[in-house]
Amino acid sequence: MTDEQKIDDIIKMLDEKTTSGVSRIKVEIDENQQEQVAESRHYGRCDINSKDC
Repeated sequence: MTDEQKIDDIIKMLDEKTTSGVSRIKVEIDENQQEQVAESRHYGRCDINSKDC
């Protein structure tokens, strides 16, 4: 899979999230980590995994 295809796949995934009603998305990239996708849901008004909540 080319880098361009990977980018297109990420954009598609994010578009699907926002279309389904997700209003806040936090994306973290670690070049040293193999491909991994994790999803957390938080229904409060602060950022996901924020120390302030």
